[in-house]
Amino acid sequence: MSSLDIARSIAFSGLSATQVQISVASANISNADTKGYTAKTANQSSSVTSGVGTGVTITGISSAVDKLLLKSLVGADSDLGAADTTNSFLTELQQLYGSTSSSDSSTAGTSLANTIAAFESALSSLASTPSSASLQSNAVSALAAITTQLQQTSNGIQTLRSNADQDIASSVTDINCDLQQISDLNKQIKQQAAAGQSTADLEDQRNSALRDLASMMNVSYFTTSSGDLQIYTGSGQALVDSTAHPLSYTALPSVTASTTYSAGSSSGFSGITVNGVDITSQISSGKVSALITLRDQTLPAAQSQLDELARQLTASVNAVSNQGTSVPPPASLTGTATVSSTTPFSATGTVRIAVADKSGNLVSYQDLDLSSYATVGDLATAINGISGLSASVDANGHLSISTTTSSNGVAINEMTSAVGSAAQGFSDYFGFNDLITGTGAFDIAVRSDILNGTAALPTATLDASSTMTAGNSVLSPGSATVVNALSSALTGSTNFGMAGGLGATTGSFTDYAAAIVANVAGKATQASAAYTAKQTAQSTYANSLSSQSGVNIDEESANLSALQNKYAAASQIITAVNAMFSALMTAMSAS
Repeated sequence: MSSLDIARSIAFSGLSATQVQISVASANISNADTKGYTAKTANQSSSVTSGVGTGVTITGISSAVDKLLLKSLVGADSDLGAADTTNSFLTELQQLYGSTSSSDSSTAGTSLANTIAAFESALSSLASTPSSASLQSNAVSALAAITTQLQQTSNGIQTLRSNADQDIASSVTDINCDLQQISDLNKQIKQQAAAGQSTADLEDQRNSALRDLASMMNVSYFTTSSGDLQIYTGSGQALVDSTAHPLSYTALPSVTASTTYSAGSSSGFSGITVNGVDITSQISSGKVSALITLRDQTLPAAQSQLDELARQLTASVNAVSNQGTSVPPPASLTGTATVSSTTPFSATGTVRIAVADKSGNLVSYQDLDLSSYATVGDLATAINGISGLSASVDANGHLSISTTTSSNGVAINEMTSAVGSAAQGFSDYFGFNDLITGTGAFDIAVRSDILNGTAALPTATLDASSTMTAGNSVLSPGSATVVNALSSALTGSTNFGMAGGLGATTGSFTDYAAAIVANVAGKATQASAAYTAKQTAQSTYANSLSSQSGVNIDEESANLSALQNKYAAASQIITAVNAMFSALMTAMSAS
């Protein structure tokens, strides 16, 4: 090969290599803002024939991604996915509790504490005129506002749990898409590599899928010598090896406060499985981990706090309302406690049960020594012995006491009665004059007949004198005793048990309600701070990786300019060599 042939070969190889390099630089500039794109480099090496340099050749197109930085970023993506989800849900949870008032003495605001304070205010007004129908109605409405808010907040918590459950299902679908994409890209990368073609762009796509996967659940991974990216759970369960192993999960159509997750259980929330193995406990970070924690721990804890408030409110209010009676007295009283005629009855003290007319005048009465009766059936028999009364256990398992004459009513004074292990008053134990029904925040309510106005508040009391005379007034509708007792029950010291992370405490209902709101607000604040910190950490790693492997527009532009000059120089060399060939041919023709 002549020296001119070698020169032209070198020029052509340089021209060809520069064209590829210009194409790569242009692609870098065009994709500078493409998420997950890394700067590509056209790798160049010298061509040597028989010890003589004959130009250059492009050996491949690659990108340099720092593996350690990428692994740190993948971990940060998992942490951020969890923090973002927790922050979002706790912000919604906080909103369920309403706004607080800036003044301790004001009932402004919509939090539970403010709503309870409004009921206290209504009771204070009622105490001045206990027989006022309008003031009684106001008090009932104020109490109903508390029970309604407790129910609505409870329902909101369960809705958030259901949303978390549905989000887990949709996240599992997204995870499966990422796993399949990574598996497909593994195959394409091996095919491209076998064909001697660049795999850099495919590796970028695979890394993006890996990061998206990590944002939803923590994973471990490594790249095999053949170029496969293999993915595993934190405990080593394969998600992508020679193929993708999709996750399985089925969300529940509805969620209640009693719905829970238990590994291996066929009831409640299902487990997240892969190849039949429950991996729920192996997911410790990412969006799905946060959703599981929210659904199974954080939100149930909030529900427990509401339930404790609801239970104590129900017990305290009913203990007082069962000390009273309404005027005119009701023709029948039906308890809320579930019993049967054979239910053992353990009690001490005396209870007074009386029959009075609509004006509250005594018709008949009897004081019963409760220690004399072994069963509820024995008690019912004794009540049947009181003139004008009939007692029985109804079909629903509730003890019912009725007057035999519809124009009369029945009234109870608990006197010294102490029933059961909790030593409740007689009426309170059976729930004859309960003001509140329900077993927790999810079903707490004002008794329906009182709420709709067909029954009056039990604000009067039956005379407790040692003896009473038929025809005399024995009910005191103008007394504030029961109303004041209700107010004291709300504002006095109540023992609240441990619930949802709140320790056992003693205080008023407004204090406990405020503590619940403050607890949720504190968790929301912590979640927001954690999200900000994780976002900062993730951004730091992302920026570091971008600086290391991302596109620098200034560098690429300068490189493109230099390549254009190289291209022009190679073209000039080719032109010069061609001119020399022409001159040589002309000279040879002339000779």
